[in-house]
Amino acid sequence: MPTSQLRVDAGLVRGLLQAQQPQLADQSVTPVGDGWVNHVFRLGREYAVRLPRRDEAAELMAKEQQWLPQLTAGLATATSVPIYCGVPQEPYPYPWSISSWYDGLDVSLQPRDRNVTLAAPLAAFLNAFHKPAPPDYPRNPAVGGPLASRDQAVQERLHSGMVPHAARVEELWAEALELPGWNSGPVWLHGDLHPANLISGSGTLQAVIDFGDLTAGDPAADLAAAWLVFDAAGRHAFRTSLDGQYDADPAIWLRARGWALCMASNLLAGAQRHPGLYLVGSETLMEILTDDLTWL
Repeated sequence: MPTSQLRVDAGLVRGLLQAQQPQLADQSVTPVGDGWVNHVFRLGREYAVRLPRRDEAAELMAKEQQWLPQLTAGLATATSVPIYCGVPQEPYPYPWSISSWYDGLDVSLQPRDRNVTLAAPLAAFLNAFHKPAPPDYPRNPAVGGPLASRDQAVQERLHSGMVPHAARVEELWAEALELPGWNSGPVWLHGDLHPANLISGSGTLQAVIDFGDLTAGDPAADLAAAWLVFDAAGRHAFRTSLDGQYDADPAIWLRARGWALCMASNLLAGAQRHPGLYLVGSETLMEILTDDLTWL
């Protein structure tokens, strides 16, 4: 976990609310944890306050504030779209946001075989969200481009000793690098669609959260959720629920598997940075290595 570049506590949050959103300032402010990117507080019963931890995270928050309101307008799936976009104010130098609070379960905390019920609603979200992006979409050096752009990073992880079955993983990665690329224009991407960024409730998908990696490009990066989120039954249901949207690109699912390998290796090699997601990386790798692809 990178060190936060300034002290953020409930008193600071309340001061920001009093100055910028006074109608909410008398509600309870409770810290609920620090993520890799943001400090998170629960505000009353209905809201979450997210405040960037450092300079780089502030850029991600500004990106969400600029793009998410228009991208999520009309979506049937709930998201962490900012309801209120806070601005820097002494002593806090970064943009910050208030979004809805969801009482459901972080999907990374539930058994993977339960996630089959999320397949149809997650597919519906992607079908609605993967729309053509304008030329000025926010670039992301790690997501959305060709898989070859991640080769050096993946190779370093595979030789770190932190990724099990590295020799077989390297073979699958080499196969992915030989695949043809995305054959159309860039579409909007969530960019980090792993289980901890999904909230389940009442047996379905309650919300998709954390769009800090928002970008555009090859939708295979988001379709990596087939292995990051689901078991074999879930993958079949997920692909079926996409209603053939990507059938014109015969290589897309194998590229998606390549993206899943990339993300799983990141979670495994970065265990100290992502301790809560190490299990997600381990389970994802096993799904990839044992998948016979008969669902394709």
